[in-house]
Amino acid sequence: MRADLALIGFGHVARRFVELLDERAARLEHEHGLRCRIAGTATRRQGAHYEGARCADAFEMVRRLGDSTADLRVVVETTTLDVTNGEPAVSHVRAAFAAGCHVVTANKGPVAFAYADLRDEARAAGVRFLFEGAVMDGIPVFNLVRETMPAVSIVGFEGVVNTTTNHIITALEAGETFERALARMQAEGIAEADPSLDVDGWDAAAKTAALANVLMEAGITPHDVRRRGLGPATADAARAALSRGRRLKLVASAERTPQGLACAVEPRELPRDHLLATLDGGANALILRTDLLDGVAICQLAGSLTQTAYALLSDILALARDPAATRAA
Repeated sequence: MRADLALIGFGHVARRFVELLDERAARLEHEHGLRCRIAGTATRRQGAHYEGARCADAFEMVRRLGDSTADLRVVVETTTLDVTNGEPAVSHVRAAFAAGCHVVTANKGPVAFAYADLRDEARAAGVRFLFEGAVMDGIPVFNLVRETMPAVSIVGFEGVVNTTTNHIITALEAGETFERALARMQAEGIAEADPSLDVDGWDAAAKTAALANVLMEAGITPHDVRRRGLGPATADAARAALSRGRRLKLVASAERTPQGLACAVEPRELPRDHLLATLDGGANALILRTDLLDGVAICQLAGSLTQTAYALLSDILALARDPAATRAA
């Protein structure tokens, strides 16, 4: 089986994904009968190319991919999250569907802003829309629920889902100031040069919206999530909680109330023996509350580019295993 891939965005995650494809090429073909080929790329700086030829833009590249004779035609969308409206990623996804291509993405935007519409559009086009890398890197969340929890309803969740802020809070507990901890995270490559998406809670809010939309049919955007991030005062709050035998964490949560679905991202004091309170540094965890299985916890002890890149690969393998996903004749 041949898969032709077109990459929109070629940052750290996409580059690691390409390396991973090369590293695992023999195993993919031996175990899954799958040969992947990068047919096109589109970036903001380098423009779009397909089969070595220049394209007007990413949308033309996607249209050319749609004409491929490969068994699988997949658009891999890894552009940067835009917390205003999820664009241009949402439009990239729609263009892929229109061209008859599947989509795998690590971008939270499409799921956080337009999940229900995109899900329905994918079904109507006879393609699939997969996004395991949108939350908790390559640790299975969406696949776990979809594949192993049939007839189970998710009634709520809480989690620590942002690595940068968990690193910062751990440093604050050790006595660093907020400013120094943030600067060190940036120097070590844990935080971005512009860390506002993380420390202001937008990244966690987008993940909260994505989880609520997919698992609870919420139909919300990150702007519907009550949000309070971290700042200089967080240092005193974190150390005060520690002195009381508790720990401060930036918690993402959703629960159904008589007034509707309540979603929030906020610093929260937790008992020391709470699962989320045990997380240090780059560790993340998500606790799903269900109607039949009670609480189900998913933990990630550390995150990395490799794990996020693997999420893209695992989604492509899911397509390869799905007879309905391969191109007819």
